[in-house]
Amino acid sequence: MKNEVRQIPLKQIDDFPEHPFRVCTDADMAQLTQSILEHGVISPVILRQKEDGRYEIISGHRRRRACELAGLDAVPAVVRQLSRDEAILLMVDSNLQRSVILPSEKAFAYKMRLEAMKRQGQRTDLRSAPVGSKLRSRSYDELAEQVGESHTQIQRYIRLTELIPPLLQMVDEGKLPMRQAVDLSYLSREEQQTVLELMEDMGRRPSLKQSFVLKQLSREGGFDRDAAEELLSEEKPQEKRIALSMERFRKLIPIRMPQKQAEEIILKALAFYLRHLEMERLREQEYER
Repeated sequence: MKNEVRQIPLKQIDDFPEHPFRVCTDADMAQLTQSILEHGVISPVILRQKEDGRYEIISGHRRRRACELAGLDAVPAVVRQLSRDEAILLMVDSNLQRSVILPSEKAFAYKMRLEAMKRQGQRTDLRSAPVGSKLRSRSYDELAEQVGESHTQIQRYIRLTELIPPLLQMVDEGKLPMRQAVDLSYLSREEQQTVLELMEDMGRRPSLKQSFVLKQLSREGGFDRDAAEELLSEEKPQEKRIALSMERFRKLIPIRMPQKQAEEIILKALAFYLRHLEMERLREQEYER
């Protein structure tokens, strides 16, 4: 039966190749392990049988690991007959439902999913030359709708896969902003290593303007260590305090509304407007590329 649940020995199950999602032995894993000890595995994992007879895990890497930590020998599983690309799509889609996903996990997951969809399209529709671009757009549309991200944001995540591991780790740890990281991804690996060393030596992170200039230097063949060091040495403009009078906003806000609530509304409106400006900037950037 297609959805028959079977007990599959853990020793016969292998990891999914290039699985982009981390399985951490942390507090959440300890909680999941305890839950399995008390209640068992409520939702079976999904496996794919390989040509050598062993199994490849598609969905349920954390549950499999928790079973190991709980001292179990087997895990309840559903075995699906899937092609490599079908398995990739299911693996990515099932893991994108996690509540917390690191930027690096999204980056490689989005890339794997789009490449699998592209290969599937190449096998099924070879009738006309423009198919590739149409398929690419359709793939982005489907992924964008599923994950709630714009095309441009998905492209930015995929650019992160071009970073050297230490810089990508900095993005995951919140030490390097996404937009600067995307600019640095256009540098060669050697140039990225140089920037990383300068960042560590100088205790500085490039501003958005500096990362953009570094990207341009690399594109134009003018990148070297001295130029990068001089750029990163530049003082960033000091933040200026902006004082606004509430009287200027009173005609837009009900007169009886408390000032604290009025301030919160103004902040939310400003945040919304800034997101709008950011989306406009990203659209312009996408056209330029």
